[in-house]
Amino acid sequence: MERQEFLSKLGIGLVAVCAGCSLVSCGGSGNKSSDPVPTPAPTPPTTGSGNLFTVDLSSELMNIGDSKVEQGIIIVRIGNDETANSFTAVQVACTHQGNAINYNNSQGIFICPAHGSEFSKSGQVVLGPAASPLHKYTVTINNSILTVTA
Repeated sequence: MERQEFLSKLGIGLVAVCAGCSLVSCGGSGNKSSDPVPTPAPTPPTTGSGNLFTVDLSSELMNIGDSKVEQGIIIVRIGNDETANSFTAVQVACTHQGNAINYNNSQGIFICPAHGSEFSKSGQVVLGPAASPLHKYTVTINNSILTVTA
């Protein structure tokens, strides 16, 4: 094999190897996180805004752990009976960077999927990086109609 032919084949081989490396690093899962992209949350209503919304308990939030997000508030059923103590309503925006939180029924806490902040059912910080509690809203029930008030 002559020198020019050797270098030519070596060059083609290196190009193929490098192209394969590039494809793996660009298209493969690599070190990328499988976490969902955090959702920015709407701004919650301010205190003193009055009645914000109602929920018909005969058709919504029927089971423990059921939740609903409306007007920047997440309301969760945490108990069996239809009393105000069986529900909690807090701002849906994490106090760390404003991403939408979720309720984890098995742990009984709110969790921010962006950075892992955790909050109690009443909105108190359980685990940072969030340093401020979530705003808690008032829940009242009349017959089967639940009202959230600021």
